[in-house]
Amino acid sequence: MSVSIDNEALESMQSLLGEQFEDTLIFCCSEFERLENDLKLALDSDKQEAIRHAHSLKSNAAQFGAISLSSTARAIELGLIKGDEETVTENMEIITEQVVGSKSQLLQWLSMNS
Repeated sequence: MSVSIDNEALESMQSLLGEQFEDTLIFCCSEFERLENDLKLALDSDKQEAIRHAHSLKSNAAQFGAISLSSTARAIELGLIKGDEETVTENMEIITEQVVGSKSQLLQWLSMNS
């Protein structure tokens, strides 16, 4: 799955946050990594915690237009809720690629639009 970013979502967050946008976006990118790590740690030990981290990752990613990351996290969240281990495993295999790729594209967008 390729990494996709919604430029309109970024532009709308930029106009909403104004001067706070750059710092917020940089913080959000670090949150992607933290939530991914927390999700991995909780995956085998605390299902509810893992669901919460997947949900937060999904929401944060969607808010800043990281569409493919958001949908990967959503698939993990739903897979955990439904007990669908195959879906969880498939999506956990690509979550790091999605986090890294989304972060890279968001920061590249920031450097071109700030």
